[in-house]
Amino acid sequence: MAEQLRPIEAPFVAAAPCGVAVRNRLKGLTAQDETVLRLVGAHLGALASKDLAVRCRDGLAHDADRWAERKRELTTASSARWAGTIIKASHDQWALARRCQLAHIQSLEAGIATITRRLSVPVGQKATKDAPAGYRSRTEWFAKSRRLRVLQDRLAAARADWQAGRVHIVRGGKRLAGNRHHLEAAQLDETGWRERWEAARWFLRADGESGKRYGNETIRVTPDGEVSLKLPAPLAHLANASHGRYVLSARVRFAHRRVEWADRVQANRAVAYRIHLDADRGRWYLTASWQLPPTPAIPLPAALAHGVIAMDTNADHLAAWQLDVHGNPIGRPRRFGYDLSGTAEHRDAQVRHALSRLLAWAKACGVTAIAIENLDFAAEKTREKHGRRKWFRHLISGMPTGKLRARITAMAAAAGIAIIAVDPAYTSKWGAQHWQAPLTRTNNKNQTTTRHDAAAVAIGRRAQGHAIRRRTAPPPHDRKDRAGHRTVQAGPDVSGGEGPRPRIPGPRTGCVPPGCGENAGDQCAQHRSGHAAEHEQLMLSP
Repeated sequence: MAEQLRPIEAPFVAAAPCGVAVRNRLKGLTAQDETVLRLVGAHLGALASKDLAVRCRDGLAHDADRWAERKRELTTASSARWAGTIIKASHDQWALARRCQLAHIQSLEAGIATITRRLSVPVGQKATKDAPAGYRSRTEWFAKSRRLRVLQDRLAAARADWQAGRVHIVRGGKRLAGNRHHLEAAQLDETGWRERWEAARWFLRADGESGKRYGNETIRVTPDGEVSLKLPAPLAHLANASHGRYVLSARVRFAHRRVEWADRVQANRAVAYRIHLDADRGRWYLTASWQLPPTPAIPLPAALAHGVIAMDTNADHLAAWQLDVHGNPIGRPRRFGYDLSGTAEHRDAQVRHALSRLLAWAKACGVTAIAIENLDFAAEKTREKHGRRKWFRHLISGMPTGKLRARITAMAAAAGIAIIAVDPAYTSKWGAQHWQAPLTRTNNKNQTTTRHDAAAVAIGRRAQGHAIRRRTAPPPHDRKDRAGHRTVQAGPDVSGGEGPRPRIPGPRTGCVPPGCGENAGDQCAQHRSGHAAEHEQLMLSP
């Protein structure tokens, strides 16, 4: 029987980003400027912590009246605009914690289901299509049975919190809070940790308002780069300008999207700002963000009008290949490597550099679409799913699928290139089966096609609507006028074109060894015993 394949989703054009953020360093700050920023950040951070605690205590019982009451309490200690921003940030953080809580519950349920299935199988039994593999030993079976009880207790507690609307949030970050008890492992001293902890809990951000001067009344940035902020009521005595404002000595000049930002500021359109301190470097930064108008997605045929560049994501590189409109590879594959070791900033810079080179190559080729796999390893790296294969869990955990997807969508939209997401099912397997050997040059060892390169071709063909399989079955031989060339190119409308290929008899013996092709497609469509009609005809022909 033919192998049961899971349904394959149709490719689609990824939506463009709905917002943009640019950052610039605040250079030339005086000691008085830093003192004011620290005092304002600490004061508003304390208010934000108290308001977040109130929001968490309210849980599911929060309503509009409670929102107004919280805003009135915060306004007396800051201002109406600061209070509105703090309340909105607390509500967003509570909502994010709820989504993470639901994802944690789903992960626990998946782990419990996996362990339960494997515990029901005899110890040492190998996996089949209908049943998972059993555990290797009685010791492992006993350890997993104990872990099952632990996960069930965690699931019960998580479900109780979910139903009660109870969340657990640490302002400043749970990891940074835990580092306080492991300073040596975190390579920090108490003073350094304290500085990072306080900086993470400061609150120095303000939402924009369309129609107000320069798009923001709380933190204002003029077109020539002057930065000023409205001081809270208890700190109004620190103002150095009229109306309780403090003007910083530093000037801002955005290098990226400067024209877009200047157009919004001069038109008094909303721009949100955030000021934060990088405690590791001792530098202050200003981040400006605004929403982009929704743009309709480009139709898939229009995006593929000039071919496509297909990309296969791997742990240390991006494997890309250009395909023409017929799904044929052009030239040689390209690789864009990156190093994901080190800090988060270093990893992000490596991903951005690799994507910049990929987009530059796409523009040089005249291609307006890049096909990528719609990967999401959120549920694929659990210890219950992969068991002892820690190296594999570390491998897929290190692949920056989420960050790469967000980065390439934003960068490609700025470059005028469409991103086509395809189903990742069987792309590596079928790419290696149908394309790796034909695209390998045997006379040049330096031009060997890897499995990742072949997977890129499979991704590109799926995005174009072509079958990944290179050839279809031969035409029928019931009539002479219907028989053509033995193998023909597979078209996009050929049913079963992405199925496994049948085993072709060898040229010398004219037969297939016993057991070969058992997992191929249904070779006995004519209900004959033995081999399929195609193979029998080849064996009987003189």
